[in-house]
Amino acid sequence: MTSEKNIPCGPCLFDDVTKDAGKWCTNCEEGICEDCENVHRKSKTSRNHKVISIEDYRKIENVSISQVCEHHGENLEWFCKNHDEVLCVVCVPSNHKACSAVIPISVNSANSRQSTALSDLEESIDGTLSNLKQCIKNRESAPNEIENQEITVKTMILETRMNINHHLDRLQEKCLHELRLTSQTCISKYMEIVQKLKSKEELLTELREQTIHMKQFSSDIQVFLRTLQMNKRIEREIKSIKSELCSAKDYKLKVAFHTLIEKLNEAEEFGKINVSECATMLEFREQKIDQSQIMINASKPNNVSHIKLNLSKKFQIKKTKGMKINVCAILPNGHLLMANGTKENHLNVYRDTGEHIRDILVSGKPYDIAVIDLNRIVVTYWNAFYLEVMINNTFNVEKNISLQNSCFEVSHGDGRLYVVYENDIQVMDLSGRQLKTLKTAANGLACIKTSRDKIFYADNSTNQVHCCRLNGEELWKFECDLIELPHDITVDSYQNVYVVGYNSNNLTIIQHDGKYSKTLLIEADGLYHPTAVDFDTDKRTLLICNEEGNVTLYKVV
Repeated sequence: MTSEKNIPCGPCLFDDVTKDAGKWCTNCEEGICEDCENVHRKSKTSRNHKVISIEDYRKIENVSISQVCEHHGENLEWFCKNHDEVLCVVCVPSNHKACSAVIPISVNSANSRQSTALSDLEESIDGTLSNLKQCIKNRESAPNEIENQEITVKTMILETRMNINHHLDRLQEKCLHELRLTSQTCISKYMEIVQKLKSKEELLTELREQTIHMKQFSSDIQVFLRTLQMNKRIEREIKSIKSELCSAKDYKLKVAFHTLIEKLNEAEEFGKINVSECATMLEFREQKIDQSQIMINASKPNNVSHIKLNLSKKFQIKKTKGMKINVCAILPNGHLLMANGTKENHLNVYRDTGEHIRDILVSGKPYDIAVIDLNRIVVTYWNAFYLEVMINNTFNVEKNISLQNSCFEVSHGDGRLYVVYENDIQVMDLSGRQLKTLKTAANGLACIKTSRDKIFYADNSTNQVHCCRLNGEELWKFECDLIELPHDITVDSYQNVYVVGYNSNNLTIIQHDGKYSKTLLIEADGLYHPTAVDFDTDKRTLLICNEEGNVTLYKVV
């Protein structure tokens, strides 16, 4: 095994002395020996430099970070917040002279190790890898399905063969041979894309490791620049992966028997193996990569006092006798999905302009709904011992999950369902396998919402809102005299909680840490007996419905 080349001490080399370095200065970007390290630490200009071991430097040695302007060849020393660009000393007067927010890059990168952009990059890599693994798993299982189809077709061929005379032996063998060749061709095509996806997986795994090491051992400026550069790299890889998936095909083997198969003397072949191609149903859920380096120094807001609502649209659903809208959701395509608690077996779909699209027949009287992804939603039913996963685009039942008890509220998070049984929360996967039961502090659990690593729920017996970890450990409890009978809650991207009070006729936002609240809407704003609320994190849109079918959409600013 070839040993790694020793790294010389930079200051010693400047004096024409060759000496191996024991440490590496990430600011000076050169190795330093023990003697020079002591001088390095004593010097006022370098005592605050980040010095790491040579072993740690080896981990980031191959992480490519460009600190030179590609246009002018000068060092990147400035950052323009207006254009989200890193600049050199030539860029500033030539292209950004009128910009009011040009600051030293060292200032903007001070907290890059804890930045939202770096966290988003890590989440993007992990999320992309997770999606890629699912795609690989799907493609790896596809050949098994082809082989199963091959067995089915082969059985049909052999059963047909048993009813005819030995004159067809030659034609039978010819057809079976064609079947096997066709099957192998299909499998070969499947494995070709599997290999391509695996190569992407290896690349992304390497990038993830580089990012971890970079976060631990690189300088702030290097972390800042590499985050920017790797975000662009990940975008290219995601585009490449999606291109591969778009070109992927699913194949299905069938046999078309010759029309004259029973006319032995006229038959020329036993059958024809056909392959039908269709676009694969693989979904690659792209993680959001926040390209705005302005977010480098951004964090969750300290309070929610600045949040305001701008009215976007207001409309009235056509009233029916005894109508009570008890739940609503904003679908990924922007349509609004609602359930009328008194109208059995139906969900209602509207455009965000108020135009009614259709009523959807479901299995019972809907109680609650939760959006899983672009293609699936979950529906629970009043006092029913089951819930259903439905295909979003057709609203056909994909899976019926039987339960031991009747279920009510439901929420989805990270591939798991959180279903309310009385005052307990049952956690299960999408196949219906029960994972655990979480005890809550509620006496009247009214609604539930999951968001990343947390569960939020409201207790209408105490008018309290609770926040807990996914294991049930309570983080905070919020109680406000202004909230009476909390009927529904939703959560924004910062994990701030929006609560509609049915009796208090108001909308309250609770800060993500449970330490502050603000009333956003009251009865004077047209809020009367609100029953349902939902938040679209992509469009920052808030949907509020009341029991009589008044629907209001707000932009959260």
